[in-house]
Amino acid sequence: MSALEVGELIAESDVHLTREALARYARASGDLNPIHLRDDVATRMGLPGVIAHGMLTMGLAIQPVLDWLGGDPRRILDYQVRFTRMVPVDEVDGAHVHVRAVVGSVGDPAGTRIDLTVTVGESAVLGKAQVRVAP
Repeated sequence: MSALEVGELIAESDVHLTREALARYARASGDLNPIHLRDDVATRMGLPGVIAHGMLTMGLAIQPVLDWLGGDPRRILDYQVRFTRMVPVDEVDGAHVHVRAVVGSVGDPAGTRIDLTVTVGESAVLGKAQVRVAP
């Protein structure tokens, strides 16, 4: 990683989320909150409809970095995000999540910082999403 430069794009991905994917994630994670599964409950709670799980969104965001690291999770030293917007998942169209991973800093003893931009449409859904990776 010594050849990395600040601003360098190291990974990018696009993921299409569907309601079925949310149901599978709910079963696997044990998070069966109906706001992730049922429009009627989500709208009753003041949401635009079914929304993706926050932890699912975080997982989708870090996956391209993990792939770039050759699949070795031990190289991830720290991962932090701020949730800025929900990810509505339309019953028919689903949701398209775009992730860009760019080198934010190099040479820090705390690890190389990778900055993530995670968007749905034109809206960022995670803020200050940063990963520290072992040099």
